[in-house]
Amino acid sequence: MEARQLDLFDYNGLPIIHSVVEAFPDTEFEELEYKSAQGGLPNDFWKTYSGFANTAGGIIILGVSEKIGVLRIDGLTNENIQKIQIDFWNSVNNPDTVNINLLRNEDVRVLETEGKKLLAFNIPLAKRNEKPIFLTKNPFKNTYKRNFEGDYKCTDAEVRRMLADADTTLHHDSRILENFTLNDIDLNSLKKYRQLFSANNSSHPWLVLDDKELLRKLGGYRIDRTTKIEGITLAGVVMFGKEASITDRECAPNFFPDFREILSDDENIRWTDRVYPDGTWEANLFEFYMKVWPIISSKLPKPFQIEKGRRKDETPTHIALREAFVNSLVHTDYSAPGNIIIEMRKDRYTFSNPGTLLVSKYQYYSGGISECRNPNLQKMFMMMGSAEKAGSGVNKIMSGWEYAHWRRPYIETFTQPDRVELNLPMFSMIPEETLSELKQIFGEDVISIGKDQLIILSFCQIEGEITNNRLQNNLQRHKVDITQMLQDLCKKGYLISENSGRWTTYHLNKNFNVDTSNVDTSNVDTSNVDTSNVDTSISIKTSSSKLTDKILFFCQSDFKTIREIAIYVDRTEKHLKNRVINQLVKDGKLSRKYSELPNHPEQAYKKSE
Repeated sequence: MEARQLDLFDYNGLPIIHSVVEAFPDTEFEELEYKSAQGGLPNDFWKTYSGFANTAGGIIILGVSEKIGVLRIDGLTNENIQKIQIDFWNSVNNPDTVNINLLRNEDVRVLETEGKKLLAFNIPLAKRNEKPIFLTKNPFKNTYKRNFEGDYKCTDAEVRRMLADADTTLHHDSRILENFTLNDIDLNSLKKYRQLFSANNSSHPWLVLDDKELLRKLGGYRIDRTTKIEGITLAGVVMFGKEASITDRECAPNFFPDFREILSDDENIRWTDRVYPDGTWEANLFEFYMKVWPIISSKLPKPFQIEKGRRKDETPTHIALREAFVNSLVHTDYSAPGNIIIEMRKDRYTFSNPGTLLVSKYQYYSGGISECRNPNLQKMFMMMGSAEKAGSGVNKIMSGWEYAHWRRPYIETFTQPDRVELNLPMFSMIPEETLSELKQIFGEDVISIGKDQLIILSFCQIEGEITNNRLQNNLQRHKVDITQMLQDLCKKGYLISENSGRWTTYHLNKNFNVDTSNVDTSNVDTSNVDTSNVDTSISIKTSSSKLTDKILFFCQSDFKTIREIAIYVDRTEKHLKNRVINQLVKDGKLSRKYSELPNHPEQAYKKSE
């Protein structure tokens, strides 16, 4: 069956995009998948249905095929459309096919594009309590998610984590750890917590309780009314426990909070400061917070303001940073592989934690919807004055960063393993230094191309590459308008596009003033021409080949980290890790320094012998 995964706003897909937006005007979607369907409803339709529902949602378009890497709009006859619709509705309501029907009548639409009919299915992201969406009647071995290559089958561990997230009657951190006692709690940590609690609310009645009762009020100790079992909870041990107790296999064996300060320009210095469980302190969540918060907050300027006779040295930006930090700690899935990583660089903060988003990205950015994976941990931070009330955190982060006139924070999600990463850039939309660099590349006239276009070029210069989805969070423009701006910038030679798996990325044409005749002309504006037959495979393969050669040359004698490689080839670390390096390892062209631990924090790569 012909199928192709590509960016929803990929150049070759533009003729279809307008029809999709008209058919689903109120739908927030990130991805399209095209399938031929000449023989009826494709067999792999349901894998994509499951993958979209469990990941971020998306739209499946039937009637589009791929020939030698190029999309072709084939269209469907009225008879084909009617038969596919009947087969779909019969199957989607049959538990032998899929466990839940997520679609309404209005989620299935006939589109007309370039005189041909297509059939579109809007697959929404499943709600937390609906996941996993799986084929047949058994979730194990029949649940799918999406990654950069398309649909992939979830492991049993991934399925179990989805099932655990779906059970909102018992939160992760409420689990009673049998055979754990107060001896597993670091009493010094609990004592310091009491002091902060008192400083935040000195008259609170819980402050007079003994340790066990205080933990019970906070959710760190629980009695199961049904089984009568009682004991310390996961939240209690992770927040206040001794390191050996936390990393016990019955608690959170993957627990390894890691803060990295990366402020040096020297490529040989990986970090200028680091806080991690090194045996010199009791590495629980509370102590990690207490050690890291003063470091990351010291980078922000403190104003001298008097409020009600007292000095106020916190700005909305401080509140935003603290909320981002605490959010990462309380939304971590402590049963998932991987560890919490907090990074502070000269130009940004990054908060990365294991787990998945429990709401859609659209809901996340909108704010007001609270879905916390570990509400007891959240309560503990709230009572010491270090977290906002439920549902207000994201709004505080966004408004606090806007207060500093910095670029809007953005969130990214990853699979295999599941991770959520929040980035807080510490620079304006178009920093003066970046504008100067753009003038050197494109000439003084670049400032006249338009504000939004200049912001796009600024993003590319700072981040190394850009995608349509990344821009949607920062430009107040319709998704289709952004597509057209990107195409226009490619046509004029400012940008070069590169297809990689599901996504189209764009980077600056650094040879703009040297030889514009080499600009990728596959990106010319052909809005009045059938673009479905444009073959961009040669230019894409050439670009990828040059990048590969450059990486292998750089790594031929010594092991190099992702960061070192990214600086050398002028690409982002995320782009290289997700779309280039792993493939080179798979092809046997690169070898890992830690071959048995792919996600080792000090992983490096060398050209294979």
